Amino acid sequence: MTLPASFYIEICYLIATALFVLSLMWLSAPATARRGVLAGEVGMILAVGGTLFEKGIIDLQWVVVALVVGAIIGIPLGLVQMTAVPQRTAISHAFGACCVTLVGTAEFFLRSPDVPRFTMSVLSLEVILGGLTFTGSLIAAGKLQELSFIPQRPVTYKGQNLVNLTILASAIVIAVILVLNPVHHALFLVMVGIALVFGVMLIIPIGGADMPTVISLLNSYAGLSAAAMGFVLNSKLLIVAGALDGSSGFILSVIMCKAMNRSFTNVLFGAFGQVQAAAAGAAEARTVRSATPEEAAGILAAASKVVIVPGYGMAVAQAQHKVRELFDALTKRGVEVTFGIHPVAGRMPGHMNVLLAEADIPYDRLKEMEDVNSELPQTDVALVIGANDVTNPAARTDTSSPIYGMPILDVDKARTVMVIKRSMNPGFAGIDNPLYYLDKTLMLFGDAKGFVGDILRELSGGPHH
Repeated sequence: MTLPASFYIEICYLIATALFVLSLMWLSAPATARRGVLAGEVGMILAVGGTLFEKGIIDLQWVVVALVVGAIIGIPLGLVQMTAVPQRTAISHAFGACCVTLVGTAEFFLRSPDVPRFTMSVLSLEVILGGLTFTGSLIAAGKLQELSFIPQRPVTYKGQNLVNLTILASAIVIAVILVLNPVHHALFLVMVGIALVFGVMLIIPIGGADMPTVISLLNSYAGLSAAAMGFVLNSKLLIVAGALDGSSGFILSVIMCKAMNRSFTNVLFGAFGQVQAAAAGAAEARTVRSATPEEAAGILAAASKVVIVPGYGMAVAQAQHKVRELFDALTKRGVEVTFGIHPVAGRMPGHMNVLLAEADIPYDRLKEMEDVNSELPQTDVALVIGANDVTNPAARTDTSSPIYGMPILDVDKARTVMVIKRSMNPGFAGIDNPLYYLDKTLMLFGDAKGFVGDILRELSGGPHH
């Protein structure tokens, strides 16, 4: 008995669905992350392969051409440096959302005016979410890439939130009109255009400090729009994959907002990241203590316990491999070295974990904020490499600070604090850091990669414990 082709297609989809679920589960832990990536890749191959055998595909020639073009574009995108991964992730969200918007638009024009109300509702949700995610992700990528024509700081004006909500409401009103009477082709295009404009307006007011949360939120929007497309195309696999993507992105956003002690509305509408002029002015009257690589090496060599806190400055300097060498050098001397990882350090979720994993830092040396904070009072040296806002004690003490209440890494509780930083400029939150003016803090001014390299050279000639 010969089984129909549809049977094998459904088997491919079923296995792909299971692999997507397993991929998400394995990606939640560093030790199994590689397995998770592989499971996701195999699942996607099966999903695409099964789809290619669907009877609805009339001509495979254009599909193959599209796959080849996509591969030509995608391979170089996948080979970017680790420092460019956040903006590359945002670009990926933009591509996925663009695809959803185009498919949704094509489906409307193919089916109109005979579009059932439920289908039209989901179709409207699909293109609104897809459109705003497309342009929002492009703006986020531009901010992360620090393009000159896209401001890094929040762009705000009086009544901005009201304007944004009015724009979104107008798209929803058009969607309701189309659900009731899906014959207005021009209105549909207007709705798509409004969604595209809203994506820009939504992300422009958000500063660099909030980019990790914004990326995970855009990921959630992209997943939800894909799930909506699954309903329109009657694809169970697409519904499951989109729902997994959307829900996991949303949960991650919740976790990250909790890590900053802020709400979604504050992230999206709070214009966090404006430079505090008063704080900047106050900083000029205070003095800081600095140290040379030789002095820093001596302090590290004499320590028993060191906690290294990485931040975006480490990513910019591509210093992760030098940091690994420092980890090895100190460990050989009998120094206990661990890494304190803040959930929102860097420019995307898990940014520091990805960089340190690339440098083969042992997973058990990477500790989450809650775990490492209990150890910092017994730590000889807290070495901060390019991190700023996530170590700012003003979050605990200054009720007027925009980051007040945000959980931070308590590096100021260590016996000695050393901060590798290019200058005294504030971080992406635009807030001055009182940590730099403490008596126990030594500022190590310079490029992270170069300064760590200088410390390593000094350590190579020093005595062991």
